[in-house]
Amino acid sequence: MLLTSVAVLAVGVPAAPAGAQRELRQDPAEARGLGLQLLDIPVSRGDDPRARAYIIDHLKPGMTIHRRVEVRNSSPERQHVELYAGAASVERNSFTVPDGQEGNELSGWVSLESSSVDLSPGARAVVPVTVAVPKTASKGERYGAVWAQITRAPTQQDNVGQIHRVGIRMYLDIGAGGEPPTDFRIEGLAAARGDGEWPVVTAQVHNTGGRALDMGGSLSLVSRSGTVKAGPFAVKTGVTILPGQRAQVSALVDQPLSAGQWNARMTLFSGTVERTGEGSVMLPGVVTAEVEPGGRGALVRSLSVGAAIALLLVVAAIVWYLVRRERRRSGTVPG
Repeated sequence: MLLTSVAVLAVGVPAAPAGAQRELRQDPAEARGLGLQLLDIPVSRGDDPRARAYIIDHLKPGMTIHRRVEVRNSSPERQHVELYAGAASVERNSFTVPDGQEGNELSGWVSLESSSVDLSPGARAVVPVTVAVPKTASKGERYGAVWAQITRAPTQQDNVGQIHRVGIRMYLDIGAGGEPPTDFRIEGLAAARGDGEWPVVTAQVHNTGGRALDMGGSLSLVSRSGTVKAGPFAVKTGVTILPGQRAQVSALVDQPLSAGQWNARMTLFSGTVERTGEGSVMLPGVVTAEVEPGGRGALVRSLSVGAAIALLLVVAAIVWYLVRRERRRSGTVPG
C-alpha cells in the first residue's frame, strides 16, 4: 500500500552530458523552472522523512515496486522534458552522480512509462516509475536517481549548449529476509576554526548499521557557568555515510560567542533514527592574533574583541602611570 507524499524536490543538479563537444552553460535561475517530486511512499515508511523525498526500500530478489513522480514546468516557456534513470554512488561521504546519462545495475532495473513529456508554462505531468529486481540479484544496497532534464542546443546567436536537470535519489537494499537495521554512533565532539569568520563544532559519526545514512541535525551550546545558551545551529547537510564507515559532520557557530570552554550537545538523525552526543569543547574566538613567522612564539592565539580592547586599556594605563611617576621624580610635573 502506498501513501501520497508531500515531499519537495529531492535533488537539483545542473549537469553536463559525458563526452559533450561543446561548452555547457549552467544557469541556476533557469534550472528553477523545472521541478520533479516523488508522489508515493510505502505506508511502512510514512514516518521517515527521507522516504518522502527519496525512493527508499528493501526488496527481495524478483520483487517489483511502483512509484509515481510529478514533473513541473514553472518557467514561462513550453518545455520538452526528458525522463530517465541514471547511476549514482557514495564517494568520500557524498551522494555522487555522473555528469551524463551513465547507467548502473540499479538504473537498468528502472523503467519510466514515458521517456519525455511536453509541458506548457505552469503545466504538470505524472509519470509512473517501475523498479523490477531480477531474481538473480545479489545482496546489497544500490544507489541511483530518476532524472528530469531540459536540453537546449546551441544557436547561431549563442554557440553554447545548455542542460538543466533535477532528480530524485534512489536507495534500494536487496536481500532475503528483513531489512538491515539503520543505526549510528557519535564518537566525539570538537571545535575548530571554520573556513570563514565563524568557528565550527564537528562530530565524528560511525555508521554501525546496514543502510547508508544521510545526516541532519542541530547543535546547542551552554557556557561552562550555565548562564549563556546559544543555538540551535543547523548541521551542514550533504554528508552520506556508507555502512561501517565514519565521517565528520559539522555545524557553523554563526553567532559571536566568547572563546573558551563550552558544553556542546549535538543531536543527529538519519530518517527516523536519532542519536545525541554531548561533550565539552574549546571554542576559538572570532578575532585571531596571528604570529609572524620567525617570532618568539604565540603569545595569544585567540582573543575576543572585548578582551583585546581591555588589554590595550590596561597597557595604556600602566605606561601613563610610569611616565607620570618618572616626571615627578625629575621635577617636571608638579606634585
